[in-house]
Amino acid sequence: MSVVDPPAKPLTAILIGNPNTGKSTLFSALSGFHALTGNFPGVTVEKKIGRTKCGDRAVDLVDLPGTYSLAPRTLDEMVAVNVLLGRQADVGTPDVVICIVDASNIERNLYLVSQVLDIALPVVVVLNMADVAQSRGIKIDEQALSRRLGLPVIKTEAHRKRGIDELRQAILTAAATPPPVRPSVFPPAFTAECKGLDERLTQWGYRGTPAYLLERLLLDVGGYVESHLVNSEAMNPRGVTGPTSNGPASNGPTSNGPGVNGRGAELTSYLAKARLRLADQGCKVPAAEARLRYAWVKQVLDTIVIKPLVRTANLSDKIDSFLTHRYVGMFFFVVLMFTLFQAIYAGAVPLMDLFKDAQKWVGNFVGGWLPQGMVHSLVVDGVIAGVGAVLIFLPQIVILFLFIALLEDCGYMARAAFLVDRLMTKVGLSGKSFVPLMSSFACAVPGVMATRVIENHRDRMTTILVAPLMSCSARQPVYLLMATAFFPATAYLGGWIELPSIVMFAMTFLGALVAVPVAWLLKNTVFKGETPPFVMELPSYKWPSPRVVFSRVYDRSKAFVLRAGTLILATSVLVWGAGYFPNDESRAADRSRVDALQMQIDQLAAAAKDPVQNARLEVLTEEQNRLRSELLEHSLQGRFGKSIEPAVKPLGWDWRIGVATIASFPAREVIVGTLGTIYSLGGSVKAENTSLTAAIQSATWPDGRKVYNIPVAVSIMVFFALCAQCASTLMVIKRETNSWGWAAFTFIYMTVLAYIGALAAYQIGMMF
Repeated sequence: MSVVDPPAKPLTAILIGNPNTGKSTLFSALSGFHALTGNFPGVTVEKKIGRTKCGDRAVDLVDLPGTYSLAPRTLDEMVAVNVLLGRQADVGTPDVVICIVDASNIERNLYLVSQVLDIALPVVVVLNMADVAQSRGIKIDEQALSRRLGLPVIKTEAHRKRGIDELRQAILTAAATPPPVRPSVFPPAFTAECKGLDERLTQWGYRGTPAYLLERLLLDVGGYVESHLVNSEAMNPRGVTGPTSNGPASNGPTSNGPGVNGRGAELTSYLAKARLRLADQGCKVPAAEARLRYAWVKQVLDTIVIKPLVRTANLSDKIDSFLTHRYVGMFFFVVLMFTLFQAIYAGAVPLMDLFKDAQKWVGNFVGGWLPQGMVHSLVVDGVIAGVGAVLIFLPQIVILFLFIALLEDCGYMARAAFLVDRLMTKVGLSGKSFVPLMSSFACAVPGVMATRVIENHRDRMTTILVAPLMSCSARQPVYLLMATAFFPATAYLGGWIELPSIVMFAMTFLGALVAVPVAWLLKNTVFKGETPPFVMELPSYKWPSPRVVFSRVYDRSKAFVLRAGTLILATSVLVWGAGYFPNDESRAADRSRVDALQMQIDQLAAAAKDPVQNARLEVLTEEQNRLRSELLEHSLQGRFGKSIEPAVKPLGWDWRIGVATIASFPAREVIVGTLGTIYSLGGSVKAENTSLTAAIQSATWPDGRKVYNIPVAVSIMVFFALCAQCASTLMVIKRETNSWGWAAFTFIYMTVLAYIGALAAYQIGMMF
């Protein structure tokens, strides 16, 4: 009987590199489409894991976000360091690190490589985009570089899959070879200070701090490692070694106060004195790191890299002379953004209508097999409608991320950020915030997801929190209904512009106007901190890789459906329940009558109709709408709407407007259908329906006063321009921030803002 050896455990390979080095293309070339995308636990950093085969050995690939340095200033930036140190529990200890280097810009890229080498892991250096370097007359002796570094160096052209087989072999070789002992780039005085710091931490009961984190403690003044150790209230509650809660447990003691076992102030003082001692010995922190590492890079590359004496202008330079021009470039950018906006706003409409029709067809098909009653309503109006509420966003998400993936992979996205950076810095954001905010005018869901292109944590979070203030397409029915019902069609400019259009335009951009002070306030309070310099590499233009573009669009769409979609579905079902229950005996007869009327309406609608049948159908529909209005009034939604009437009355609203606002939580445009139900016109009524306009114009308070007037209409529009009445957006915020807290914060601050704005609009309006 033969014994079969168990398969070897897969190796873990980490991909790391600067932005725009072709890392994603290389990842796709190695793993194909077999990749899983998610977030690292507790942070917003995206985790992308794929698997490849290197010979007979399986290798798990972990693609880290692009970074220029391993000097973390936030928890999100600390994730890459934790992964490399083997302190990220969901990844484990890496067997090999693949450093992707832009061969045409090797000097700057090797700075990151020098930091990775300090961690003492097996490393493979990949000189990607070798064809670009060759086109610029740059020659690199990769074999000599390999000997000098003491590790494998492979040239690749990832978009053509050249060098991939050699890379697979190099991964196996590196994983089986102990990393070489490399002398530190820092002087002996620095090494001595690291040793002294380690001894001091050990005295305080904080043992086993990795050498790389000791370096970061000294080098990163006010960085994440220092601030976390100094400010953490209970740094080591479970005996975790090192400045992270994700690492493996050790025998360290439990903290008894702020900072390292209550010694945060002592640590701050010790680090300050250590840095002064280093400065006295010619190693001034933090400037010394860049000087010493680039000196090492220069020494390593001496005689290995040959460049032409005079750099000739290439095709990218010629294109940039137009696309980054102050005026021509901005004009092209505006045209491109308009095209993107139109594609999301209008181009997705046919597909969205297709999903709506499919939802209706599935609802009718499934509903035909179910008897009228609660189960029928739950399945059709709750579950199927909820699934439709998820899928209807897919066309916009796919179109947006298709554009973003194409613009990123061809190299234009960096130019776009460069062009608008000066404008965005006025509110404390960077140029990379523009596309997500612009996209949010069509829909905040893909806009929030588009913030993944922003590396800076504070900028990304601020952009996420203000993106819902952009007036998305779902708000337009509210503006249309109120503007056409209460503002006369007074024409201006020879009839080209009418007053309702001006009102709708003003409401559309009200949120964007308010977003400016909100973003400024967030950047100066909640996300206050040192603003890093805006560093944006302008990569060479290239044809986008279909594999990479498809992979990115697929990953984003799948993430939305599987993660945010489940939450949106749950919310839709809860709102359905609030509108259906309580289904007590007092309303059972009305509910049964509605179901019976629906059966008669379906039979008449399916039959060939004559004028008598049409009149009968109209009578039955009116009776059903009246009963549904009464049922909604007595439902949990209606009761809650009446209970909050004292709170919304200062806005000029009655309970019916309150109920419609509550019902529109899954999607803002639902307010129109809810008002149609309340006023006995049916839930399928459109904003431009004249019967709905007449109904709200004639609605009265119990004392006979008109409910609606111009101040009330403005109050409703202002509220919807500023509120967070969209469960889908809040769910995506939770998904992107990995926290319910930020979703709740967004809902609360926007609701308060909307209430104050609507209150001011109504009260001031009534004065005139």
